[in-house]
Amino acid sequence: MATRRTDRSRAALALAAPLALVLGLALILAACGAPGEAPDGAGTDSAVLRVNGSTTVNPVVSRAAELLRAERGLEITVDTQGGSSGGLAALGEGRVEVAMSSRPVNQHDHDAYPEVDFRPVRIGVDAVALVVSRDVWEGGVHALTRDQMQAIYESRVSNWSELGGPDVPIAFFNKEPGRGTWEVFAKWLYGDPDEAPLVSHLEVGSNEEGRTKVASTAGAVTQLSFAWADGETVFPLAVDSAEGEVVAPTPETVAAGRYPISRQLLVVTDGEPTGTAAELIDYLVGPEGQKLVEKAGYLPLGDADGAVAAEEAPAS
Repeated sequence: MATRRTDRSRAALALAAPLALVLGLALILAACGAPGEAPDGAGTDSAVLRVNGSTTVNPVVSRAAELLRAERGLEITVDTQGGSSGGLAALGEGRVEVAMSSRPVNQHDHDAYPEVDFRPVRIGVDAVALVVSRDVWEGGVHALTRDQMQAIYESRVSNWSELGGPDVPIAFFNKEPGRGTWEVFAKWLYGDPDEAPLVSHLEVGSNEEGRTKVASTAGAVTQLSFAWADGETVFPLAVDSAEGEVVAPTPETVAAGRYPISRQLLVVTDGEPTGTAAELIDYLVGPEGQKLVEKAGYLPLGDADGAVAAEEAPAS
């Protein structure tokens, strides 16, 4: 009888151990919340801060994230899937806490996500350059008017010789839909991106991809962040205004508000930023972050007042 009771006790213990383990795990999960979910009220304070959006803004934010990770132990992930519009959509859908954008938050964004309180913060200013391949530049094309660029965009001209350049077919690479660079380019070209006609061109995504395609393609032209126009593999064109003023995209002309294709570089949150998001944004607009903006080839806030004033001035 004693042996039989001992066997039963051992069996009961064998069954109880897994049950205790399961109950313990359940209690831990209940305390921590569902996988990927921060505890109530924690927001971004106790979770990884997710950032997504513009490839133009990305070099600054990615470097800031690295430094903040090393200096303060902050966990920040940065991605560029979908460009500016992709980042704003991810913010609107709650998939990220911060969006990077090289275009303004527009009515389409507000209509798509009416419950979201988009709060953009400017971290610098950039110019969008029209860049060409070496053969076009060396063939004598150093500036374009808006009418000439419209003719290229709408395929009404097909050879650079029609614009005073070399006898080379024009290879125009358009930016993918949703890219902030395209939005700013189309605004300059047509006054409103929604007015830009539907076209069929080869498309590029990131600034790096655009530069590589133009550098390796005869007769190529595209829109590109000026910081990526190196003057060695791709060459930025000046803009010939209707008044006959030829303005090259330089830090000086952008800062003075004279170059017509410029844009603010933004980080955007849903409502007032808190926790890690606030730390990141404070760092970006502070002295160390502004050094990163300048190092990336953009205008820091103090140098960009003229460009911002020109962009925000009412249309005449």
